[in-house]
Amino acid sequence: MTPRTRDALLALLADGHLHSGGALAEQLGVSRTAVWKLVADLREIGVGVESVARRGYRLTRAVELLDAARIRNAALDLGARLPGDLEVLFEVDSTNDFLYAAAMPPAGHPRVLFAELQRAGRGRRGRSWLAPFGSGLTFSIAWSFPDVPADLSALSLAMGVSVAQTLRAVGAQETMLKWPNDIVWRQRKLGGLLIQLRSEAGGAACVVVGLGINVALPVEARAALAVPGATPVADLAEASGGPLPGRNAFAARLSAAMLEGLEEFGRDGFTPFATRWQALDSLAGVRVRVTQSDGSIEGIARGADRDGALRLDLGDRTQRVFSGDVTVRSTAGTP
Repeated sequence: MTPRTRDALLALLADGHLHSGGALAEQLGVSRTAVWKLVADLREIGVGVESVARRGYRLTRAVELLDAARIRNAALDLGARLPGDLEVLFEVDSTNDFLYAAAMPPAGHPRVLFAELQRAGRGRRGRSWLAPFGSGLTFSIAWSFPDVPADLSALSLAMGVSVAQTLRAVGAQETMLKWPNDIVWRQRKLGGLLIQLRSEAGGAACVVVGLGINVALPVEARAALAVPGATPVADLAEASGGPLPGRNAFAARLSAAMLEGLEEFGRDGFTPFATRWQALDSLAGVRVRVTQSDGSIEGIARGADRDGALRLDLGDRTQRVFSGDVTVRSTAGTP
């Protein structure tokens, strides 16, 4: 059975209502046995499908499936125009890796890729980043700067500003940023950015910017993500406390904001983002531990430099940190 038929079945089940095996078979032009096999395929890749004896199948919860045309139209309603090279894949290893392996787009012609499911999504330092089906948004943007921006190392901070402002605009008013690329709410992780750089001959700088956002995590997903020592998770449903935009409308908002941010960064560097980033800095004045491959260091976080380095107050001196995992220890002045 082809992935196209499997995806067609998912589209029929997406409303969350109960559908009989016979009706599904007739609509898909296959046998009831084939429907049973397709349901098994969906379950195998992580889609929750319930079977009700002698009545049929339904998703464990309704899902608004992503659709490229609906995302573009939603962007137009916002007064934004998304690139023609915008694609939605049902399943992919990693949206970042997919775009990174492809030919980079010419300057002014970005490529945007969304995926419903990632088999091998990655966060920082090679960690896995997997979002349960229908519970979030995962996408990447391939972008080429004609010339290498002077502040390129601070790009993740600038992209964080674009994302955080968008989340605040849809109701998550306490959204903050955790250096270098986490999106947080009350010190819990809403999502994260992953940026990969690929230099091209002739001075161009090509980047792939990936974003994963938790929109509405089911209880079982929260339990699975509650790893000892890891930052606790949050989702947009909890952070906003109100009705959420549809997934396609939200996808349009986020991707349009990030594309606008990339254009501004290419033109002006990190300077126009610096003040906004400081206002969103969840670590300002907080005692933190930064763990790197050769050990760890503790100090008070004092914001970031123009090149994206974290300024760490060690008491007798300030140390600039360019990479590492940050753990909050306590607020300044607290033992």
